[in-house]
Amino acid sequence: MTTKTGILGTLTSIPKFWHVQQKDWKVTVIRTSLERLGYQIVYPYLSLYIVALGAQKAHLGLLTCLGMVLSALIGPNIGQFIDHNGAKKVYSFGIVLLLTSYLLYAFSPNWYWCILAMIIYYVGSGTSTQSCGTICGNCLKNCDRAKGMLICESLAAGLLGMIGPMIAAFILVQVLGVTETAAGVNDYRVLFFASAFFTLISLIVVLTQLSNQRWAVRNKSGASAMREGMEILKTNKNARKWIAISAVANLPTALVLPYVQVYAGEVKMASVTVLAVMVTASALTSVVCGYPIGALADRLGRKKILYVVIPLYWLSNLLLIWAPSPAVLIAAGILQGFYYITQPLTGAVQRELVSQDVMGVWIGFNRLTTNLISAAAALVSGFIYDYIGPAWVFLFFIALDAIIRMPLLISLPETLNKESGT
Repeated sequence: MTTKTGILGTLTSIPKFWHVQQKDWKVTVIRTSLERLGYQIVYPYLSLYIVALGAQKAHLGLLTCLGMVLSALIGPNIGQFIDHNGAKKVYSFGIVLLLTSYLLYAFSPNWYWCILAMIIYYVGSGTSTQSCGTICGNCLKNCDRAKGMLICESLAAGLLGMIGPMIAAFILVQVLGVTETAAGVNDYRVLFFASAFFTLISLIVVLTQLSNQRWAVRNKSGASAMREGMEILKTNKNARKWIAISAVANLPTALVLPYVQVYAGEVKMASVTVLAVMVTASALTSVVCGYPIGALADRLGRKKILYVVIPLYWLSNLLLIWAPSPAVLIAAGILQGFYYITQPLTGAVQRELVSQDVMGVWIGFNRLTTNLISAAAALVSGFIYDYIGPAWVFLFFIALDAIIRMPLLISLPETLNKESGT
């Protein structure tokens, strides 16, 4: 991107960028977009649904913990399988698990069934995302990686993700006739069938359109996935730093995001429409800002952009705590969208730290460490929310991010225009 072209020129270059990319990357963009659409339909109400079935706030942390631990433990082996056998089978299996999860949620007679549903969801989401991430890391060039990952995040997944809460609000208010404050278990239950439908479409796309290319020779040494992962850390000091950076970057999935809607609904008394608008506003930020920010990252460097975007997510959490009105809650939702921009940017850095032939193992090893730490955080977050105070969940993450991730990120060399693994 040049100064003369600006944002308009950047956006109009997207069709050309899309045309020259590999088909497998395009398939992952479509799959991710459909999955985001399905998930965003239920996301504004998922925690509320589980609580309505009888769970306590601390149980939300327990459910998240169990799912993350199991997902973490299989990560390195899944990555090794992808490196040596291709991603298609693993990708498809992960999507089947997601479909199963949504159906289990829909038919759950009580919150105990949600334990199984959430565990299956985390395993399915982690497996399919790991497959997607390996394809993305190998199919996109270094100079295009941030733009490509944010096309997926913003103009594809972000756009459909913005539509998801609108679909949910329409079903609840217009189809089911639910008032602003009277949605119940059976009303929320319908939303999971809509999510399952879009997940099924994404499965068909992967089965019919994705190739099964491989990026490594078969594992003739017989080394285990854990051993390969430890070897990466032994020989790559930046990879060692990244383990901590990635762990903190992933904490919101366990420490913050499960409580945003509950906090807004119970503490700030947000209506179902406001909850939906918050999620929609978050996705809108991703749609409008994602690709231009990715283009800047491919021009100026990933780190410089992250220094700006990460604090914007901190501000989102602070506004949520302070919010005296629905307008401020929506503003918090708008800024929350920068979290979904930060993740692809950090993902671009992660993929540029190692060579292609170990990309799957590397992503899987990160999945192991980040999910285990996030699982522990999920247990802590439930306790904090119930017994110390809801606001402290959000403040705790901001403190960890400022004290751990930012200094380590500063110490890491810029990866733009560097050869992978150097």
